[in-house]
Formats: sequence, C-alpha cells, structure tokens
Amino acid sequence: MRILLVEDDRALSLGIGRAFEREGWRVDVLDDGQLAMADNLLEQYDVAVLDLGLPRRDGMDVLRHWRRSGHRQPVLLLTARDELGDRVQGLDAGADDYLVKPFDVPELVARLRALKRRSDGRVHDTLSLGELRLDLGNRELTFRGDRVRMSPREIALTQLLIQRAGRVVPKESIVATLSSWESDFSENSVEVYVHRLRKRFADFGVVIKTVRGFGYVIECDIAADKSPGAAD
Repeated sequence: MRILLVEDDRALSLGIGRAFEREGWRVDVLDDGQLAMADNLLEQYDVAVLDLGLPRRDGMDVLRHWRRSGHRQPVLLLTARDELGDRVQGLDAGADDYLVKPFDVPELVARLRALKRRSDGRVHDTLSLGELRLDLGNRELTFRGDRVRMSPREIALTQLLIQRAGRVVPKESIVATLSSWESDFSENSVEVYVHRLRKRFADFGVVIKTVRGFGYVIECDIAADKSPGAAD
C-alpha cells in the first residue's frame, strides 16, 4: 500500500513513517498544505493521512480540494481539535475517518487497513491464492495452515502479486512499492526477490511467470494440482 502523509510535525511524521514501513507500506511525507494541493497528486496513492493544522493551507481546504478534483481515495484526518463540530465538518467535507491527537500508532495502522479493505471491496483482512493464505493483519503467510517464514520485503511483494493475481504487475510498480525499504532498490533487486519467492512457492502449487518487457504475474499452477492419472 502506498500512503501520502501530510503532517508538519517532523517527529510525529518520522514515527508514523517508520511504523508504516514496518507494515511493508510505502509512505511519502509532505509538511505543507499548499504542496498537498498539487494537481493529480493523490492519484498515485492508495490512501492519505491528512493533518488539519498545516502551514499555508489548512487541512480542511486540502481535503475539499481533493474531493472537488474528483479524488476518491480514502482519507484519514489527524487533528488536535477534539470538538464535535470539527469532527462533523471533516466528515462532511469528505473524510473517511478521524483520529484525534494524541493517538496510538497501532490504532492508526489498524484504521488504515480497514479503510483499504473497504476501498477494495474486501471484508476480511486476508488474501488467498490456491492454498496460500496471507494474513495482512499479522503479516503472516501460511500454506495449509503452516506458517511460511518470510522477510517483511518478501511479504510485501507477495501481497502485491496476490492482490493482482492473474494480471501482470509491472516491475516499476514493484520498485515503487518496495523502494522505501532500500534507497537503492532497483529492477535488479526485484529479480532477486522474485527468484526467492519462486523457490519458496515451488511446492505450493503457485508459480510466478515473467512477462518479458513488462513484469510478473502470479497464478495457481494447474499442472501441479493434477496427480498422475487424474481426470482432465
């Protein structure tokens, strides 16, 4: 998941950013309301976390601008304003959720997962492919109920591929998703991680195919599911 965080408190934004990266999410930070109103800025993000007390342009102005521009990505507001009227005003302006400072970061993370599930039309925080199950809440992959040991980067890549199972995921999208983990993450790095996943999934009835010049597609390996002599 790629997140836009608009927050002018540097210490807070650094703490939130580290928490998001531990989840395997990519986060970009802006500290100015006027910058957040750039044309088509929100299009490249899955969800936005927006502080109301921003320099130059108030967060409420930013939110209204996004909605008037037709952006429908989920937006969670952060604010020190604990008045009912402020909360109602934010929700009426198009916010999807609201969190009052100070807050616990795990609650923020959980709320963003819920927003992303709703925007994807999913109810449960689990992805499935064949007999693989990826629990997004615990960041845990299982096969037939047994845990598959994986690094956070491998989990993030697995999530991206399974979310688009049967469709090509461009290398550029993988680089964009995982680049927050390593500043020098490149397309060559993508090939290394895809190779690792192929080895891990070899016995799970799941394959990752290369579409040359484009990227990768993950699918169930139908041949692996057929035992010798099985009916066609």
